[in-house]
Amino acid sequence: MIAFVQGPVAALTSHAAVVEVGGVGLALQCTPATLAALRTGEPARLHTSLVVREDSLTLYGFVDDDERATFEILQAAPGVGPRLAQAILGVHSPDALRLAIAGGDEKALIKVPGIGKAKAQKLLLEYKDKLGAPVGSVPAQKPLAAGPAPWSEQLHSALVGLGYAPREADDAVAAVAPQAEEQSSPDVGALLRAALRTLNRTR
Repeated sequence: MIAFVQGPVAALTSHAAVVEVGGVGLALQCTPATLAALRTGEPARLHTSLVVREDSLTLYGFVDDDERATFEILQAAPGVGPRLAQAILGVHSPDALRLAIAGGDEKALIKVPGIGKAKAQKLLLEYKDKLGAPVGSVPAQKPLAAGPAPWSEQLHSALVGLGYAPREADDAVAAVAPQAEEQSSPDVGALLRAALRTLNRTR
């Protein structure tokens, strides 16, 4: 098992970070908030989970071991694969998720793209005794303790983290705003990909 990777960030994309370890570039699937905290050329240490499929080996990267362990619990549930588990952690920190599960807060789960009312109810039952009690002193959602940042702030931070100038990020956020407004719970990952397409056309 690969517990973590450490090394300089060689590249960042809309959904992954490439970390150089011993001359080898390892691609790690990460949430937009995690990607926004990384900088190309700077050192990084990410805890990892390896998902093995018949036709692929995929590494997922996390800011700490608690997030990694939560991811593995989440994606082990029926009907929840690694992508949905990562989407959940893209919206809620592990402690915020534990509080939501303990309180039967289905609205918190519905905030995650891909989870509707029926699925949220099933997941509340599935995770009820598996995630444990919150370990932090302050309930928090990512990326700020007061709650999740609006999609525009998350998107702007992710673009700046990918190396774009703040003004370019502003223009890209404005370009995808109509798409975001059509969604009840904007998918930041999809918006990031759309924003990158817009920036590539203007360069």
